[in-house]
Amino acid sequence: MFQFEWLWALALLPLPLLLRMLLPAANTEEAALRVPSVQDFEVAHTHRSAIRAGKWTLWLASVAWILFVVAAARPQWLGDTIELPVSGRDLMLAVDLSGSMEINDFVIKDRTVDRLTATKYVAGDFIDRRVGDRLGLVLFGRQAYLQTPLTFDRETVKTLLYEAVIGLAGKETAIGDAIGLAVKRLREVNNQEVSNRADASHDSKNNSSQDKAYDNNKLNDKILILLTDGANTAGEVEPVKAAQLAAQLGLKIYTIGIGADEMMVRSFFGMRKVNPSTDLDEDTLKKIAEATGGKYFRARDTQELEQIYQLLDELEPVTKETQNFRPTSALFIWPLGLALALAAILVLKRLAR
Repeated sequence: MFQFEWLWALALLPLPLLLRMLLPAANTEEAALRVPSVQDFEVAHTHRSAIRAGKWTLWLASVAWILFVVAAARPQWLGDTIELPVSGRDLMLAVDLSGSMEINDFVIKDRTVDRLTATKYVAGDFIDRRVGDRLGLVLFGRQAYLQTPLTFDRETVKTLLYEAVIGLAGKETAIGDAIGLAVKRLREVNNQEVSNRADASHDSKNNSSQDKAYDNNKLNDKILILLTDGANTAGEVEPVKAAQLAAQLGLKIYTIGIGADEMMVRSFFGMRKVNPSTDLDEDTLKKIAEATGGKYFRARDTQELEQIYQLLDELEPVTKETQNFRPTSALFIWPLGLALALAAILVLKRLAR
């Protein structure tokens, strides 16, 4: 559908005529002359040519003015209506990059891979499915840092996850700091949204009750998925205390303990069976999940990890509502460009005189 965004701008079309009527007219009276020779009438012929040229100039100027006004009215083309799913959920992913994540005890398509590679493989598909959620990414080892703030750009989140490498944040594991960083970031976002809501409804009689309801709704829609293969061995914040702080905010935490229960390794006496997940602190991960109303999951292989992320899709459904969107294409550049071209011709013609 074609429309003008600023239709009122078309009211400027008769402005040159109004100026011509209101401003004093130029003196066009001519005195009669006696000429001694017929050759002097060539001057009159030249004068008539100038009049015709002036008419063309007037027409070009009129067309240029019309095009300028049409461009000012912002013509645009509206495409077909598109439904956008919007969940209103803020979902943070916290991924362990400690040294133990390089243990090769996972298999993807008959190929043995390390734990981080398996995490990227499964979490990438999970990110693709979270249409309508705002996603953020926290990476942690000895230290925790925010790799991606909350965004609807799932491709950026997935790309930055794929670019993460083991040991980037140190070889140890700071689970408590990772939770604390996620809590801090989500609290900042929540406070900003509440502030914007309060500003928008400042004049409303039910302002305080609306803000309170808005607070509660937003807090219930904040999720943290924490994936680790070890125990808290670094950082300043104790994981359970960080979880209690998260619970006060309303942040729900799902924890995933990753790592196989057994694998064969080569030793001096030949092949022997070992448990590569002896460092995994399942009790703490369970307490973290229970304190926030979440759940703890155990992923011993790639298939179990995929099932966990599919279960998370069921526990936290993506779409709550839809918003309609109509893509808009601006067309003002065409009449504006043609108007500028005509104006350039008029200027050049003026200079040529």
